[in-house]
Amino acid sequence: MTNTAGKEEHAAILKIGGMSCAACANRIEKGLNKLPGVEKAVVNFAAEKATVTYDAGQVKLQDIASKVEELGYKVIKDKVELKLTGMSCAVCANRIEKGLNKLAGVYQAAVNFAAEKAVVEYNPGEITVEEMKQAVSRLGYEAHNLAVAGEVDREKEEREAEIGKQRFRLILAAFLSFPLLWAMGMHFFGKISAISELLQNPYLQLVLATPVQFVAGGQFYRGAYSALRNGSANMDVLVALGTSAAYFYSLVNVMRGVPQLYFETSAILITLIILGKLLEAKAKGRTSEAIKALMGLQAKTARVVRNGQETDIPVEAVAAGDIIIVRPGEKVPVDGFITEGNSTVDESMLTGESIPVDKKTGDGVVGATINKLGTFKFKATKVGKDTALAQIVRIVEEAQGSKAPIQRFADVVSGYFVPAIVGIAVLTFAGWYFIFDPGNFSRALVNFTAVLVIACPCALGLATPTSIMVGTGKGAESGILIKGAEHLENAHRLTTIVLDKTGTITKGEPAVTDVIPLAQFSSNEVLAMAVRAEKNSEHPLAQAIVKYGRSQGVKAADPETFQAIPGQGVEVTLDNKRLLIGTRKLMSDNSIDITAVLPQIERLEEQGKTVMLLAVDKEMAALLAVADVVKEHSAMAVAELQQMGIEVWMITGDNERTARTIAGQVGITNVMAEVLPEYKAAKVEMLKREAKVVAMVGDGINDAPALATADVGFAIGTGTDVAIEAADITLMRGDLRGLVAAIKLSKATMRNIKQNLFWALIYNSLGVPVAAAGYLSPVIAGTAMAFSSVSVVSNALRLKRFQA
Repeated sequence: MTNTAGKEEHAAILKIGGMSCAACANRIEKGLNKLPGVEKAVVNFAAEKATVTYDAGQVKLQDIASKVEELGYKVIKDKVELKLTGMSCAVCANRIEKGLNKLAGVYQAAVNFAAEKAVVEYNPGEITVEEMKQAVSRLGYEAHNLAVAGEVDREKEEREAEIGKQRFRLILAAFLSFPLLWAMGMHFFGKISAISELLQNPYLQLVLATPVQFVAGGQFYRGAYSALRNGSANMDVLVALGTSAAYFYSLVNVMRGVPQLYFETSAILITLIILGKLLEAKAKGRTSEAIKALMGLQAKTARVVRNGQETDIPVEAVAAGDIIIVRPGEKVPVDGFITEGNSTVDESMLTGESIPVDKKTGDGVVGATINKLGTFKFKATKVGKDTALAQIVRIVEEAQGSKAPIQRFADVVSGYFVPAIVGIAVLTFAGWYFIFDPGNFSRALVNFTAVLVIACPCALGLATPTSIMVGTGKGAESGILIKGAEHLENAHRLTTIVLDKTGTITKGEPAVTDVIPLAQFSSNEVLAMAVRAEKNSEHPLAQAIVKYGRSQGVKAADPETFQAIPGQGVEVTLDNKRLLIGTRKLMSDNSIDITAVLPQIERLEEQGKTVMLLAVDKEMAALLAVADVVKEHSAMAVAELQQMGIEVWMITGDNERTARTIAGQVGITNVMAEVLPEYKAAKVEMLKREAKVVAMVGDGINDAPALATADVGFAIGTGTDVAIEAADITLMRGDLRGLVAAIKLSKATMRNIKQNLFWALIYNSLGVPVAAAGYLSPVIAGTAMAFSSVSVVSNALRLKRFQA
């Protein structure tokens, strides 16, 4: 929650049920965006979710849910029952009820004083059960879990219920349609028998077709009514129109005693379409497996030490500051740092890297990773929604609920699709009845029905979001966190990549290699001065000097004065002496002559070392060389990027000679050296002005402006700090192989989307004219329509085989 200019802004992800095609998603999206207080609403048909940013001061979550339900759909709400203690009268119950209903993320809370129970419907993306219990506690009462309908279980339960309903409808429709299909086949082949004559009885056909039309097919009428009532049209309208035309025409003919009946057409169409919806529901369930798998990784309990006693508690009850014991083979419950013991930890769920990582006292551990060997204690620092796993789930959910720019085309087409198809169907009927086969109502009706049924907006609506869902989920499994569908799309268009040197190409852990005293100073004196000067600096090079000095036994007091000069070094006062330590520019700006030591500096820089110059009272006192080791996979990753036709640049604050030496080690020829942090964004902007699509790759801290300026910003993650706000894509693995994998994943996803869009468009582009021309029977049209959506989802699921 953020408060900006008086706004109480929240973001919620709502699970939506009852959508039949992309037109439904568009209608909900438009309806929600019209609500006062809703900043932005995006509805994803494939994910069956709405992502809504709203001002809680103007609109409540329950109002948003009510709007969805008013439009004819339902919001799937999680529910928890809490046992309450401490209430003395009905006033207490009212107080708790009001308190719970005020919480962001709560749809509705009802408190029963007699039963001492609260039933709360809530959105788990905004609030946890533990936070509700804490709210009750702040009111002076206590709350304990009675039963929780977990987020994954609730969603699974709803999906399985829907699949169960469709399975029942399919069995009913198939059982009643088969005799009609048999009668049609016997009539077509001219085989007359007692059974075929019985099955061709108009009244028997009416009895068989009616339950199919209104029981199994009732969902299409309900969906069509909701759509039309709200001024739009969807797939249900097409199905209801097409099958009703065949059914009611046949009904009228039964009453008139005319033998031209099409009961089998409407019944078989409904059966096939229900089959398609059943298969689609099952396939769509598989697109969200990545989220379910991630959420299933969390430990259920934690062994905490409280009051000197070990106690197993639910992971939701862990508080920051708790000391937790983890034994071999157990999952780490939450994020924290080790206070006692050591071990190796499998962090593959986080980084995609299968090799276990050694951990010792002081090292950080991440919730849901697996302890392999030793027993250790750690202090919890991040719990609940703050853990790395919770942030990963949130990022993936938001990405899966977002829309890629390429989807806008499909949304526009879907908005006009159904009315256009109804218009084409009416023209088809009129053309056949009045021009091509004058007076032949049956022929005109069959072609009218075929046009309505062959045209389905579902495949078009599913083409992009299903691929995005699978692609972002696959990315999370591989340690690639993509914050939005637009970033996944943009990554495939990259032509230029700018790599920060420290922490990206190199390990970012520089070490002192040379200490060269000058004039009358000794090595020990130089090192002591350098450590005192740098001990308050956070720069990696400064920390390398301090670390080296301590390893040599140097104990240094604080300087009398300290000033950091960004991109150049530091100026301090030591024992009434003015000391400068930093770059050549720092020396030249302070009129310190370095001519005599230039050959030594250049020799060290040619070895890829960064040279820091130390001056005391304007006299050169020492040279300190520091080297940062190149990551082992950097050269291989750069080569792969260049093979993909991408121009690679390195950007660094180092001097030109050192920068080119490091760049040469990994095969980079384009170098931007001596660039201060505040000018990195300008360099990225300069490349963009050359009509290049530019990515910036950095550590997400001092590179934030450049990451935000780039077309796509990649942050090299540290494993625990996953919420790097400036970056569009976070690479958890910590090396450039993740960058290569992310771009390959983007290309594979976009290729998949284009395949889906091609088949969806070609299917409708060819199917509608063929049906209008009278070359497609409604049954074949229904079969094609039923399986079009399934084929699109199945193609998207092929992305699961992507290897990073």
